[in-house]
Amino acid sequence: MSIKTLTLPLALLSGLGAAFYAQADITIGVAGPFTGPNATYGAQYWKGATQAAADINAAGGIKGEKIVLVQGDDACEPKQAVAVANRLVDEEKVSAVVGHFCSSSTMPSSEVYDEAGVLTITPGSTNPQITERGMQNMFRMCGRDDQQGVVAANYILDVLKAKKVAVIHDKDTYGQGLADAMRAALAKRGTKEVLYEGLSRGEKDFNALVTKVGALKPDVVYFGGCHPEAGPLIRQMREQGVEAKFFSGDCVVTEELVTAAGGAQFTNGVLMTFGQDPRTIPAGKAVIEKFRAAGFEPEGYTLYSYASIQAIAAAYNAVGKDNEKASAWLKSNSVDTVMGPKAWDGKGDLKVSDYVVYQWDDKGKYHQL
Repeated sequence: MSIKTLTLPLALLSGLGAAFYAQADITIGVAGPFTGPNATYGAQYWKGATQAAADINAAGGIKGEKIVLVQGDDACEPKQAVAVANRLVDEEKVSAVVGHFCSSSTMPSSEVYDEAGVLTITPGSTNPQITERGMQNMFRMCGRDDQQGVVAANYILDVLKAKKVAVIHDKDTYGQGLADAMRAALAKRGTKEVLYEGLSRGEKDFNALVTKVGALKPDVVYFGGCHPEAGPLIRQMREQGVEAKFFSGDCVVTEELVTAAGGAQFTNGVLMTFGQDPRTIPAGKAVIEKFRAAGFEPEGYTLYSYASIQAIAAAYNAVGKDNEKASAWLKSNSVDTVMGPKAWDGKGDLKVSDYVVYQWDDKGKYHQL
């Protein structure tokens, strides 16, 4: 395999030598947004996967075979994700894929992988429909929006004691799906939102929407979407004097949220749901120290990606590179990962979801509450 097919920035190779690629026998795709406004999540995926592959290869690989990684950049665009999936299957001949990130990319690309019998684990796509379509080789290393939305709604009602909630989404599969899940959880408890409105990904001027929100004087503004839009929305709310609590989900779990908002003075107090911070789990201590020694903070989905490679390796070590057998094995066995033991149900969802609430502070950092 040539370096050309990888199309990787040299800086991302993280010290992995050319011999690593030349000797590899098992090809695994890592797919996500490596360009565009959500590229920070692609970088997290890649860092986690490359470190996992390097560690597994150093320990003897998978039944003596080395892992090779190939990168697929979907830019969080559905059509591009399908093109990436077809390339990974037809040209790169991948056995498995870690990806994608945006649910709107994972939904169509997974159909390509399913048809080809490729084992797929998404570290970050949370839309429930991803695992509700009967695809036997589709798994996730994260929870679902219908779990995340309940946690957010309960916190909004029980802890924040909110009476008026405005719901905004980015019209995307993930963002609107998350907003709808939280909205449904509110409704189940007898609360109806005072506003439900969408904005478009890529926009930066939300002042007209903010004016509408301000007139309603909500206690909480809940946003289903990612940090490139969440940041400007928060800033414009504060600049217009809207003091409502801002609450979002797991697509703002990056310090780039602070940059997008224009500073920690705007993101201070922002709330979000995400799984238990994997950096606090003892099982990953040695790997986390390795990342930090190399000057990289493994935030967000870095360890989710690392754990996804571990799960694939565990299945292949147990039953070989037969994806039908590997998928069946994952659904009946637990895997020890950097995020602790993980186990999946018959749909490919984690048996245990660990969503909790985080808050951003005045230093631009987030902490679990």
